[in-house]
Amino acid sequence: MLRQIARLTRSVPSAGPRALAIAVYGDGADVTVEAREAGHEGVACVDDAARALELYCDVWDDTRLPWAHRWCNGLLDFVLYMQEPDGRWLNFILDWDGTPNRTGRTSVAGGSFWQSRALLSLTRASRSLDDDRIDAALARGLPHIVNAAGVAPDVRALQAAAALAMIERGDDRHPWREVLAGWCEEMMICRIGDVLMNAPAERGQPHLWGHIQEGILAAAGACLDRADFIAAALRSADRLYPDLVGSSFDLPRTQPYDVSSTIYSLTRLAAVTGRTDFAGLAADARAWFDGRNPGHEAVYDRKAGRVADGLDGNRISTRSGAESNIVGGQALLDDVISLAVSLPNEGALPASVS
Repeated sequence: MLRQIARLTRSVPSAGPRALAIAVYGDGADVTVEAREAGHEGVACVDDAARALELYCDVWDDTRLPWAHRWCNGLLDFVLYMQEPDGRWLNFILDWDGTPNRTGRTSVAGGSFWQSRALLSLTRASRSLDDDRIDAALARGLPHIVNAAGVAPDVRALQAAAALAMIERGDDRHPWREVLAGWCEEMMICRIGDVLMNAPAERGQPHLWGHIQEGILAAAGACLDRADFIAAALRSADRLYPDLVGSSFDLPRTQPYDVSSTIYSLTRLAAVTGRTDFAGLAADARAWFDGRNPGHEAVYDRKAGRVADGLDGNRISTRSGAESNIVGGQALLDDVISLAVSLPNEGALPASVS
């Protein structure tokens, strides 16, 4: 996974001499592909860089390898570059010179996903990197989520994760415990029966892409001593995950982010409740990457060091983009750490900055 992320990564001169961004998509030959699902979006985005910053902070904290620290700094520089003076984030750059996309609907300043992911990555980076710019960026950016209304639950879950991090670091710029409780109450309301949903209009099984509400509610319940949050998380998890994981994610289409989101929630539910069945389900979900899936083939090609972009039915994609490898790394962090310590000093740096 680290090798594929490096293949997709380029320097971004406008963001500074260290700045790194990761190409959104790679084709079957690992040639980078621009994002065009919503018109011309761009070559790389904050959504991916922010998640990669969290991943490399984990690698740095665990290994203290100098190259991992350089990755953290390069990704941080890019994330900070994409923040507007008013605190809102843009998402895409249009080219590798670093020209921001200011008009595309998947890139406009303050978009809920990239605003939330950028802030969450900075709360994570603040624990690992000594850089005064992080606190300044948080101070400008956090009011845009604290004061936001009508936010979908899957986005609120990311914001709640950031609030949990702010509570853990003792930040008092906002009444974080009250903010977190309010957001969790919002998430609990949006459900069908016991199952937590991602949006009021959603029907049937919730989409799994970014669906982490059960894990967030469990963690928030433990932090705030709110048994009702934990109970809501358990009711939803017991309805949703056993059949889903038991079927090996037998769905019309499954992406690595679907599976990694499931692992995120199951891991936190196991930690909060001590239930071994959740830990077992998380282990089974991780096995999806190694062939426990409808295609009966590894999604994570360990020899090539790349995670495929998912399955359509039982057919594995030939593409391997940024999101798939980053979230795959988060889901299989122990594997990533083992790989990291085996690499030479410059082995995981992209050629453009090594």
